[in-house]
Amino acid sequence: MKKVLERNQYWILAIIWLVVINFTAFIWHLGSTSLVDETEPLFAEAARQMTVTNNWITPYFNGETRFDKPPLVYWLMVIGYQLIGVNEWAVRLPSALSAIALTVFGFYTLKYWGIANFKKQGLIKKKQLWLSAIIGSGLMTFNPHTIIWGRTGVSDMLLSGCMGSALFCFFWGYVTSVKRYSLSDINQRFVLPNKWYLAFYILLGLAVLAKGPVGIVLPGLIIFCFLIYIGQFWQVVREIKLLWGAIIFLTITIPWYVLVWLENGQDYLDTFFGYHNFQRFTDVVNGHEAPWYFYFLIVFILLAPWSVYLPVAIANMRWWQRKYWAKQPRQNHLGIFAFFWFICIFLFFSASVTKLPSYVLPLVPAAAILVALMWSNFITNSNFKIKKINHALLASIIINLILVIALAIAFYLSPNWVGKDPATPKLSRLVAESSLPISGTIVWGLIAIAIAFCLTKIKFWRGIIAVNLIGFMAFISFVLIPTTFFIDIHRQVTLKEIAGIITEIQQSSEPIFLVGFKKPSLVFYTQQPVSFFKRRSDLRTHLAENQSNINSATVLIVGRTKDIEKIVNLEPDTYNPLDSRGVYNLIRIPFNEIQLDES
Repeated sequence: MKKVLERNQYWILAIIWLVVINFTAFIWHLGSTSLVDETEPLFAEAARQMTVTNNWITPYFNGETRFDKPPLVYWLMVIGYQLIGVNEWAVRLPSALSAIALTVFGFYTLKYWGIANFKKQGLIKKKQLWLSAIIGSGLMTFNPHTIIWGRTGVSDMLLSGCMGSALFCFFWGYVTSVKRYSLSDINQRFVLPNKWYLAFYILLGLAVLAKGPVGIVLPGLIIFCFLIYIGQFWQVVREIKLLWGAIIFLTITIPWYVLVWLENGQDYLDTFFGYHNFQRFTDVVNGHEAPWYFYFLIVFILLAPWSVYLPVAIANMRWWQRKYWAKQPRQNHLGIFAFFWFICIFLFFSASVTKLPSYVLPLVPAAAILVALMWSNFITNSNFKIKKINHALLASIIINLILVIALAIAFYLSPNWVGKDPATPKLSRLVAESSLPISGTIVWGLIAIAIAFCLTKIKFWRGIIAVNLIGFMAFISFVLIPTTFFIDIHRQVTLKEIAGIITEIQQSSEPIFLVGFKKPSLVFYTQQPVSFFKRRSDLRTHLAENQSNINSATVLIVGRTKDIEKIVNLEPDTYNPLDSRGVYNLIRIPFNEIQLDES
């Protein structure tokens, strides 16, 4: 009875921990700020268009097809619109819930299989499992990479959530399939695999509906490399029942791909598979070129501050000792599985010609598992009666301290480093006048002091990972969330306000032009088509091609004064602004006032 009560207490505390970290990172003020241009409104408006057109097959943005991504994220946003309205909460909830699911599943997996030292038994083993789960879930949550994409209404976190959950399900299926299959079992084609493998196939299908072929290519590569390394490839192939898996996977994925092809033909195949998948891997798309070492920097920066422990954590896996791992029972394989999870994604996207920071988001859970296993093993190592210094860990801690000090200095100097933003010309001065630099300096300065104190005695080292987790939670609360409000007030909300004015004063069939910028959020907030013009030649071409289709004598134009005068070719005294917010002016002019000549 006492053991049951103690176990229940542990789980109650674990639930509280998961609620606190997930609420802080992903739910708190999630929908309190405007959509951020440029990408987020594209997803939001494509989903809204589905509610308007009742077409759940072909995504549209601003009157044009949008084949960039498959439909799952749009469908989830549409469900959100129907439940809580067309707003920022509904746009971002799929990402937030995906991040939460991944964190919870990561905790659950580490709680049962998060062992780094297989010789430990009894209370020490139990303690390490709980520590692995607490540390690992905290690291999965508290890092810039996960928080950025977990609070943004795009498909990246949805892919990471589906793919990561699928890999967790595979590992659970792998561990719980204790039966040793013989060759005769190959003929048992009508026997379903266990529930975890079934969930694995379902989540793979959802991953492909979230972002395309990468949703199955990456998990397939990870699992293939892992099983070949362990020497259990054919055994797992028999027990996983690939025939059933193919039926489940294709049932989920094929219908939409067939329907969208039937509706759009070759244009869809060329755009989605040709441009957004194959060409992104083999060529530079949209100028997203980077050197071969790009993801070394990205992983270091976007998993800071605990990314400094990754090299030691990877080395602790002893991945070069294949015979050692092949002899271990399946329940001890989580660490080496996480290693292949991490390294396969890292190398795959390093080989890709087009490089973006979000591409390696799916490796975050694996990185967190590796570091959590290292720290939980260190903390439970002889109850801290450590006489021999771990020099590799000490070096990582010192780098951790240096990094945190650098972050404190960077925040103090941040007003001097703020770049130019045409939408917020006085951004540097506004940052200097805000409390954000001081808040960031204080938070990271206190973290540095705490780490320095922990370094004074080896028995205090165990507190360093807790300092990083608690410190990052403070950073979210006192710096990151206020920064999102600061950016919204000074950069984004003005365009949302202009959109609100347009919806009140727009006349029937009156077109909307945005000059000088391309801000998709104006389409979402006005719920109207918007024409974007960065150059005067773009405006001339548009009017020449569409003048016969324009049924209004006037046009609403949004832009900076200098852009309106330059692109629309208006003199300052030929128009009166209807309103002005931030850098944006809103004017109404007759079409005949727009000069189409070259002057």
